Amino acid sequence: MEQSGELLESLKAEKLPEQVPEHQPSPAEPVDELVSCVEAKELLDECESIWKQMEECQSKLTLLGAEKLLESDAKHSLLMMRGKAVSAECNQWQNRSPEIISTNPDVLVALGKEELQKVKNDLEMVLSTVQSKNKKLTEDLKREQQWHDEQMQIVDVLSGIEEEMKNQFMQFSQKRAFQELRSEMLKLKTYKEELLKALGEFLEEHFPLPKEDGMAKKEKKNSSELVTLHEILEILINKLISTPHEPYLTIRDSFWPPYIELLLRSGIALRHPEDPSRIRLEAFHQ
Repeated sequence: MEQSGELLESLKAEKLPEQVPEHQPSPAEPVDELVSCVEAKELLDECESIWKQMEECQSKLTLLGAEKLLESDAKHSLLMMRGKAVSAECNQWQNRSPEIISTNPDVLVALGKEELQKVKNDLEMVLSTVQSKNKKLTEDLKREQQWHDEQMQIVDVLSGIEEEMKNQFMQFSQKRAFQELRSEMLKLKTYKEELLKALGEFLEEHFPLPKEDGMAKKEKKNSSELVTLHEILEILINKLISTPHEPYLTIRDSFWPPYIELLLRSGIALRHPEDPSRIRLEAFHQ
C-alpha cells in the first residue's frame, strides 16, 4: 500500500500525460503495449525517488552519528528523536490527500488486477500455511490422544495390581497376626502349665496333706477328703479370672483350716469384709 501511495505522488509530480505526448495511442496500436510503457516509466521514476530518499536519510544518519552525546543523555535524545519522527510522519499522513494515478481506465484496470493478484497470492500462501499447521496440529493431537489412552490403560492396570497387592497384604497381615497370636497363646499356655506343675511339686513337697496319725480324733475325717493347697490355689485363681467382678469363694469343709490361715497370713488370700466365711485371691496382676 505504501508503494501505491508513492506511485500516486510520483505520477502527480511528474504529470505523466505531459511527459509522454509523443506516444499517443492510435487505433492501430494495442492497449497493452501502452499500459506496459506507462508502468515501466512509473516504476523507474519511483525507484529514482526512493533512491534519493535513501541517500538523504543516509546523509542525515551520518551527520547525527558524528555528534557525540553523553551516555546519560543518549537514551533521552534517542527517544526525543523518535518522538519527532513519529510526529512528523503523523502530520504527513494527516495532510496527505488521495491522489489519482491516471485518468486512463486501462491503466487503472491493469493496476487493480496486479494488486488483486498480489493479494490473492498472499492469501493463498497464508491459506497453505494455515492448512499445513492445522494438519500438523491434528497429527500431534492424535498422537497425544493415543499417548493419553495408553497412559490411562497403564494407570488402570497399576491400580488393579495395587488393589490386589493391598488385599494380599491385608490377608497376609491378618493371617500372620493370627498365627503370631496363636503362637503367643501356646507359649503362655505352656508356660502356665510349667508354672502350675512347678507350683504343685513345690506345694506337695513342702505343704503336704496331714497324715491320719497327726489328726485329732474329734475331727473324724479322713485325710483323703481334704483338698490340697495346690487345688485351693487353683480354685481361687480360676475364680478370679472367670468372674473378676465376684472373685470371693466360700470356704468349704474340704479346705484344711491351717491352709486357709497360711494364705491369709501370707497375704495371698483376703477375707470378705462382711462375710468371714468367704475368701478371695489377692489381685497381684492389677
